[in-house]
Amino acid sequence: MKKVFSALCIAFAAALFASSGYAAETVVKIGHVLNTDHCWHKNLSGFADEVKKDTDGRVVIQLYPSGQLGNEKDMVEGLTLGTIDGGLIGGGSFQSVDPKFGIEALPYAWPSHEAAYRAFDGKLGKYLFGLLEKKGIVGLAWWENGFRHITNNKKPIVKPEDLKGLKIRVTPDKMRLDTFKLLGAAPMAINFGELYSALQQGVVDGQENPYAIIYSNAFNEVQKYLSKSGHIWGSAVLCVNSDVWRKISDKDKDTIKKLALKWCAAQRKETIKEENEFLEKLKAKGMKVNDVDKAAFQKAVQPVWKSYENTFGKELMDMVHEYGK
Repeated sequence: MKKVFSALCIAFAAALFASSGYAAETVVKIGHVLNTDHCWHKNLSGFADEVKKDTDGRVVIQLYPSGQLGNEKDMVEGLTLGTIDGGLIGGGSFQSVDPKFGIEALPYAWPSHEAAYRAFDGKLGKYLFGLLEKKGIVGLAWWENGFRHITNNKKPIVKPEDLKGLKIRVTPDKMRLDTFKLLGAAPMAINFGELYSALQQGVVDGQENPYAIIYSNAFNEVQKYLSKSGHIWGSAVLCVNSDVWRKISDKDKDTIKKLALKWCAAQRKETIKEENEFLEKLKAKGMKVNDVDKAAFQKAVQPVWKSYENTFGKELMDMVHEYGK
């Protein structure tokens, strides 16, 4: 009888605990491909600390930087399969989920950070998060990777024709490859983890990335020229697998969403602040920096816009025109 009574007490206590609104600890493993010096990781750390604090430890976020959970393609696949909990992943990498995610990378779509923020915090971002939801991924907030610029070892890039014949490493998405082919370069899709050695060994002449990535990965050691092309603005999607999301209470979900937006704002602010800082640091490291003829580049890439109208559809293209003014 004592054993039966004890069992009943334990069951009653468990039921009481569950009904009180408390839940067992949920661990969410979030990966990204950048190193721990990058503002992605620093702000993710703040986000993770506050999530644990504000959920009273019910949700614990563990971070896996520097590609520990695989490259971005691997992580996107893992999210759709449910083998990866979450990630902070460049928006363009979700083109394997739906080609419409390439919309952000239309060259010279966004004249400023603020124009991109309005789009992705508005109708465009909501539309794209809806596409993710259908694939079992919950988008929490649109963080940022910033504007991309071209580096190389051959010469300053001022006009589109200066790219002719240059072997440029680009991210492995079709529109990026098409863009640089149109501009006369010889684009190559090389894994980011192999990029430094590819530049060092001359496998490619150059690459394109935001200042923060150029600096934090010491590309200045293997690149001589930095041309301020600002040809593409890149988002970063903070997201989790829907199966993981379902384990979390509605109250804690609300907390996580609010904190995702709070740290999104902090990360964006830091990105803008760091742009000038990293540019000056790269100059100090000996990189030769120059402006480009953006009007000439904007004109040169118009065929890319035209060729992708059917892929993105009128609704999305209208949004780009609306927010990109």
